[in-house]
Amino acid sequence: MKTLLTTALFIVSVSVFGQTVRKYSNEFMNIGVDAAALGMSNAVTAHSADVNSGYWNPAGLVHIEDKQIALMHSSYFANIANYDYIGFAMPIDDRSSIGISIIRFAVDDILNTTQLIDDQGNINYDRISLFSTADYGVTFSYARKLPLDGLNYGINAKVIRRIIGDFASSWGFGLDAAIQFETRNEWKFGIMARDITTTFNAWAIDEDQFATIQNAVEGQNQELPETSEITIPKLQIGVAKKFIIRYDYSLLAELDLNVRFEENNDIISTSFASITPSLGLEFGYIDMVYLRAGVGNFQNELQIDNNETLSFQPSMGVGFKYKGIQVDYAFTDIGDQSVALYSNVFSLKLDFSIFR
Repeated sequence: MKTLLTTALFIVSVSVFGQTVRKYSNEFMNIGVDAAALGMSNAVTAHSADVNSGYWNPAGLVHIEDKQIALMHSSYFANIANYDYIGFAMPIDDRSSIGISIIRFAVDDILNTTQLIDDQGNINYDRISLFSTADYGVTFSYARKLPLDGLNYGINAKVIRRIIGDFASSWGFGLDAAIQFETRNEWKFGIMARDITTTFNAWAIDEDQFATIQNAVEGQNQELPETSEITIPKLQIGVAKKFIIRYDYSLLAELDLNVRFEENNDIISTSFASITPSLGLEFGYIDMVYLRAGVGNFQNELQIDNNETLSFQPSMGVGFKYKGIQVDYAFTDIGDQSVALYSNVFSLKLDFSIFR
């Protein structure tokens, strides 16, 4: 285990300080999945234990006892962009599980007006065409119980595909690694290391299509954009505990620390890394009805008068589970990826044990 951790830290350090290409990519993979998790402000790293663990912490997949499938759909930017997710997981023996998930974030039917004005300088609306931009993330997950009771590990292999009409497209590849540990008194701990190899994207640009953009506005878009980018590593560290109250009631609480190896506006920020906490609560009744709330994304925001104020992002949600069917709803600003103040998110999870 020490050798594994040392190797992982070495990879992170070399990747962060050795890359010179653009460091921000694949932000759609940070939005999150599952309305239950989003209602708790994404504070689920330690206790995640279902099909959605493939995204939040693949080590949690070892807890599923039958095949599971999950679905989620949301619309952003006044229904201009669509975010879709499907996940599937199953145990392969009493100590290990596998899973696969697919995320699509897309804006369809975008107006291409680069050819709106013809060679004679006249506006011709027949020259307007449509194109779509779409991001796809496919994740393959594997989880296994370790010989030490309560300690599990998981890994993700990710394939990223991004398409911008006929103008450009890219392929990306990366790895995640994670662990979960549960003590005998049911305290849970989790670590999720995302993009430990600095997920790499290589773009291919259609130069013929790019030429139409170069000629659209004189003096602008004259140089080809960079064709390489990386996603810098991130860590999510969580601790959780579930409390039983009078048999029928329960309270699940989790605190996560989200670490990014960059300097930004997080509540704790240095030249090496930035840290922001998130706290999630889930109140349950007879393991059927759930009320959730969370707070996270604490940021130091610079105001017009140069004073800094502390901002944060609240969230809330509800859930209902009957036998193997679970429906969840979250009311939240999804990862600050949307211009709308809040978003409504619905998700569905189905456990195949309902058919047994």
